[in-house]
Amino acid sequence: MIQLDQVKVRHVSMKLKKPFQTVNGLVVVRDTLIVEAYDRDGRVGYGECVAFSDPFYSPETTTTAWDQLKNFLLPMLNKKKINHPKDLHQIFSSIQGHQMAKASIETAIWDLYGKQQDKTLKDVIGGVRDEVESGVVLSLMDDIEKQAEEYNKKGYKRYKLKVQKGQEKETIERVQSVIGDRPIMFDGNGMYEPEDMLHLTKLDDLNLLMIEQPFRSDDFYYHHQLKSQMNTSISLDETIKSEHNAFQAIELGACDNINVKLGRVGGYQQAIQIHHFAKVAKLPLWCGGMLETGIGRAHNVALATLEQFTLPGDLSESSRYWEEDIIMEPFTVNDGKVKVPTKPGIGVTVNEKLLKKRTIRDFTHNF
Repeated sequence: MIQLDQVKVRHVSMKLKKPFQTVNGLVVVRDTLIVEAYDRDGRVGYGECVAFSDPFYSPETTTTAWDQLKNFLLPMLNKKKINHPKDLHQIFSSIQGHQMAKASIETAIWDLYGKQQDKTLKDVIGGVRDEVESGVVLSLMDDIEKQAEEYNKKGYKRYKLKVQKGQEKETIERVQSVIGDRPIMFDGNGMYEPEDMLHLTKLDDLNLLMIEQPFRSDDFYYHHQLKSQMNTSISLDETIKSEHNAFQAIELGACDNINVKLGRVGGYQQAIQIHHFAKVAKLPLWCGGMLETGIGRAHNVALATLEQFTLPGDLSESSRYWEEDIIMEPFTVNDGKVKVPTKPGIGVTVNEKLLKKRTIRDFTHNF
């Protein structure tokens, strides 16, 4: 049984090296919540809430997650026994939505559990890789050719482009002129409408690895329609908020692969269930990114070790976004791959001094 002593939640503010721009929003300063779960022997597990300050990606924000953790989710744990981290999904099932808030405490407890068992999180969840393939995301504000050349030297295995509607071909060809035939995809961020179907099908000759989330998040039908009309793979991101969403997408033929984000689906238990469905359906998975600190990135790297995560994820190195990360062993990319930490839990050491410096408010919940 996992007996918690206390949980500390920190609101942390981290300035990005460069602003990150998508069609839906601009991020200059990354506000995030770091969750520290302590057991009675003084061990600590870390999780990260990946909600943004503004609700441009999902309805959740750092403010809503703070409220949920403080007033609902953590008080529930005073009344329930936790025999295993997988119990958290059922414990929180009476709370509708708020997947990112749930995931922040769930992932912290998974990390704590790994440390209690003296095992890596990779081994605890059944991962099979000692290194994972890394992709990089180029935002709308990047000097695309310069950035692509820099990341090409590091051997990134896949390039994801943020694009403007109607300018996809031009943007893709600019990057292709630098990186050659390395895999390229673009992220639609749900900006396309049904009347854009013909426009999208005309991009089929660009030989893209995939198109991610072209239509709105609640749309299975038009994703299915587009998939039936294109040779280019269709990937779902915002649409998949649970194992049930993944099941429906697979059964309805709405995608060729799925981007799994721990925060978006509510944590490891749901992500592992999605993995089981995908394995049976022989559907490739990949791990998406949310401008995480090294804590969230360490969790993503662990997730990407699962067998069905066969496509390169958004697992760029720490220096991609931060002058100084809040972990002591920044993630680096070598020959397009990131090594999986080998120490217990998420396997990284948190820079407590820097974490406290970046904290703008916090609270502690006792058990």
